[in-house]
Amino acid sequence: MTLIQTLLKPDREELEMKERLVVISAANTLQVGEFQLLQLAYREWFNEDLPEALVARLFTAYMLRNEVPHWARHYARRIVELDGLGKLDEQEPSYHRYDVDYRTYAPKGLQRFCVAVAMVILTIGGSILVANKLVGSSASVLPPYFDERELKAPTANLIWGRADSLPRPGAADIEENGMD
Repeated sequence: MTLIQTLLKPDREELEMKERLVVISAANTLQVGEFQLLQLAYREWFNEDLPEALVARLFTAYMLRNEVPHWARHYARRIVELDGLGKLDEQEPSYHRYDVDYRTYAPKGLQRFCVAVAMVILTIGGSILVANKLVGSSASVLPPYFDERELKAPTANLIWGRADSLPRPGAADIEENGMD
């Protein structure tokens, strides 16, 4: 489709894809892919799964030439109609038979969640408790674990002040204070 054709008739593509738009709408309603909807329609119409030999031909006709088989069009219109009446349960497992890991609920989900939370709490709490016991007299409950001895000020005779105003230590002071 060229730019001029699109400008002259902007809804041309929609008119060409009119039947496919029904399939797209039904697939979106069921939250499945378009080709999966074609598989569901084939299963509904012929009461068997789509044969492998037909998959390539159906895919090519549908995706490249926008050809929708009559049985797929019928199925898609019925889905759209049921949705319009409010009688469609899109979570019904028969609509998701080709989904690999489709579940509407997690089996024992609440129990698994509670076990996971308990394990996290025990791990963190146990780590804090063990670390607190390893340090003799810790100054805090949470990391970093400083020992009270590490936080005490040294008792050596220290001189405070600006470096340029302090007297230079003599040789005796250097040996006494352990300064290099």
